[in-house]
Order: sequence, then C-alpha cells, then structure tokens
Amino acid sequence: MLAVAAMSAQVNAQTVVESKNFDNWYIGINGGASVPTPKFKDMANFQGGIRIGRWFTPAVGLAIEGQAIMGKKNFGEYINTFVKATNVTFLGTLNFNNWFAGYAGTARPFEVIGVAGLGWLHQFGDPKYNAMSSKVGIDFALNFGSDKQWQLYLEPALLYCIAGNYQKVKYDLSNAMFQANLGLVYKFGNSNGTHNFKIAELRDQAEIDGLNAKINELRADVNAKDSKIAADGRTIADLQAKLAACEARPVQTVVEEKKENILQPMVIFRQGKSTIDAAQYASIEMVAKYMRNHKDAKVVVRGFASPEGKAELNQKLSEKRAEAVANALIKRYKISKDRISTQGLGATDKISEENDFNRVAMFIDVTEK
Repeated sequence: MLAVAAMSAQVNAQTVVESKNFDNWYIGINGGASVPTPKFKDMANFQGGIRIGRWFTPAVGLAIEGQAIMGKKNFGEYINTFVKATNVTFLGTLNFNNWFAGYAGTARPFEVIGVAGLGWLHQFGDPKYNAMSSKVGIDFALNFGSDKQWQLYLEPALLYCIAGNYQKVKYDLSNAMFQANLGLVYKFGNSNGTHNFKIAELRDQAEIDGLNAKINELRADVNAKDSKIAADGRTIADLQAKLAACEARPVQTVVEEKKENILQPMVIFRQGKSTIDAAQYASIEMVAKYMRNHKDAKVVVRGFASPEGKAELNQKLSEKRAEAVANALIKRYKISKDRISTQGLGATDKISEENDFNRVAMFIDVTEK
C-alpha cells in the first residue's frame, strides 16, 4: 500500500485529458480456486466475487473487492452454510506496462497489473471468526472490444490473515492461502468519448507564442474598432443634435403655385369691337365640344384689349369681349351657365408682340381635380 501511494505521487511522463469524477470507473466479476498452506488445510477450495474500481492515472488506481469463500466441510463440521466466509479488500492497482513503457493512447491488448491491499475476513458459524486480511497478486490482463472496453484477466494471489480472535477457533487460521482467479471487467464510458484515458493534444512553445501574437493582434484590432465606434458615436450624437435643432424650428409651409390650364383655342376681335366674327366661332365650338365631353369641366372666359386708348375704355371692352364669348357658349352651344364665368382683364401686351393678337378672349379650365 505504501508503494502504491508513492507511485500515485509520481507524475506520468505523458499528459492525458483531465478526468472528471465519473471517468475511468470499471466493474468486474471473478472466481477461482484456493490452495491452502498445510496449516490452512481446512480452508475453502473455491471462491467468487465482484470488484469495483477506478483508474486515477493510466498507471495507478484503487479498487474494492468482495469475495465469498465457499466449499463443503472445509471449515469443519461446525459451519453448515454454503458460503463459509467473506473477505472485503481495499486494493491499490498498478499497471506495470503504462508505468514502465508509458501510456500508448489506448489500452494495450495485453497488460500486467499488480494488486495489493488490506481487508477484513469474516467466517460464519459458531464460534464466528474475524480477522484483518491482506492480499497481493498480479493480473495478466487481455483487453478486447471495439474500444478495449472489456478486460479478461488471470490473477494468482496470496491471501493472508494478519490477526484475529483465534482463541475461540478450533483451527489456526493465521496462515496464507494461495488463490487463482479468473475475472471479467467492463470499463464504463468516459467524458472524452472513449472507455480509456486519452492523450492530450500538446502544443509546443513556438505554437503558443504564435497564438499569443495572434491574440495581441486581435486585441489591437478590437481597440482600433472601439476607437472607430467611439468616433462614430460622437458623429451620431452630433447629427442627432442637429436633427433636434431642425425639428425645433418653425415649420415653413410652401404653397406650390398652381399652373393654369389654358385651353388652346382663342377668339380674336377687331380693334375697338366686342362682336364675334363668323370665323371665330370655330374656336368657341371647339371649347363647347370639350365641355360636352367633360361633364364636370368649368371654364373662365378672360377678355383682353390691346394697349391703345384709355385704360377705362380698354377695361370695359375686355369685359364685353368675355361676356360675348360666354353668351355664345350658353345660347348657341347650349352649355350650362353655371359652368362658365367671365373676367375682363383690360389692356395687355403680354400675349403677343403684335397688338392685333392682344385683342382676344381665352379659355381657362378651372375644373377642380
């Protein structure tokens, strides 16, 4: 046991993936025959048991084993039970292959494992017998399965009763007994995805230095982006302030000037006249046709005069010209009076550079859209 404790303090030359609390456990059953020493001649001739353990490193582990010792008349006529005695042992385990040759990354097909520990032996019957026991043995193990999760081992071992209440027992049971056990073990699955230890993927110093340089580069990049984000934040704050100032200003309403819809036909008058020449009715008829085709259309007839003469006379003349054209639409072409209005705008020189073309009446479509 002291040797196993010393072994467990050693650092394995290889680094394996860190185990969690429920990793590297196993359970197994075993059974075999016993060969007693001469003074141990009445001990049982066969035994069977169960072993539960855990490997803490690929080389060192601990286990607890319970065995039932059986046989007929092996303890004397005063023991009538089928199971004559039980022995519970706390074992240290040492994998010699992994200790001396290093761990191969998975269990080897064949391994040699040492076991040793202290236990407690209890004999049934009257008088009862209890003794501290010790066990030392060696397992010749065969690993098999898709992931070496099964292990079959042959174990020769020495079981020795160290001390007990011998004074009440007919026979001296303080001697050794040799055992040969055959066992089958199942290794539970681990968090590393296997049923055994897994070698860690180590990195050399050059790779670590390269990774550190990359980390520093990424940090510098992050700092630069943080500065850019801060600058963008200031820009956004400035724009928000300008937006707030704009929103605080009085709203200026811009009224778009509506363009007049001037119909193309115009009625031309002689100088100083407000009567319509026969040739000019063609223009009036075109407007009348337009108003018939557009039942909702409304028209303003605007009259103008050329700039010769007095303004008062030109104003009256422009009004008469507009009224004359409106009356033609109403009386001659049967357009409803409420769809027509007139305006006399007096003298103008804006329509044409020729005065003859400033003596006109024109049509403005004022239909509401």
